[in-house]
Amino acid sequence: MKPEHQVLLASVGAAVRRLREERALTRRELAQRSGVSERFLAELEGGAGNISVARLQDVSRALGTSAGELLFSAQHERTDRRTIALVGLRGAGKSTIGRALANRLRVPFVELDALVEKEAGLSLAAIFQLHGEAYYRRLAREVLTRFLAENEDAVIATGGGIVTDPGSFKLLQKRCRTVWLQATPRDHWQRVLQQGDVRPSAASPHAQDELAALLKAREPLYAQAEIAVDTSRLGINEAVEEIARKVV
Repeated sequence: MKPEHQVLLASVGAAVRRLREERALTRRELAQRSGVSERFLAELEGGAGNISVARLQDVSRALGTSAGELLFSAQHERTDRRTIALVGLRGAGKSTIGRALANRLRVPFVELDALVEKEAGLSLAAIFQLHGEAYYRRLAREVLTRFLAENEDAVIATGGGIVTDPGSFKLLQKRCRTVWLQATPRDHWQRVLQQGDVRPSAASPHAQDELAALLKAREPLYAQAEIAVDTSRLGINEAVEEIARKVV
């Protein structure tokens, strides 16, 4: 097989695997939907499956796309990870540190939730109220996928719950340098209040304890990030410099 054909098959396989993971499908589920054997899908995703055009169309349809779009995606599939994705609970400092880090690295800074709001034409509160969490997650994943396909260098602040969506979190881990901004529960709480967000305390007298419990529950997921930076120990400038040093 010619080297350029091997590269193409590897890119197609990577694109199929990425789309399957983004849709939170197991290989078995994709096999059932497409009519292509699970064994062949494993070979395809590994870059060793020389798939026919007809079979490629079957797999593409099962993934909610077309063979042409899948091939286009494969041609633009990138294995380098130059975008930095910040993860962490509310009050971790993702916006503040993200802007400073982007300025330090001279790359754009974006907030995923802001992109979602723009795409939906609604505020986050309205999205959840009118359409629910499942809709938000699906839209956030679509927006994130498109952003990463169209941008090579950026710092992106993600929503606090993105780690609970396996498809979106796996996409971040594959395409980005993931950084967990750690903080103590007290610091999380104080920063939320300093941002002028009085909703937590107004909503529940136990809001601070609930935030601490949420942080404890999500810590094993946040810990899967490639890099962890303690923002309670470091100031903004020190945290930015530590991240910059670790991602270079």
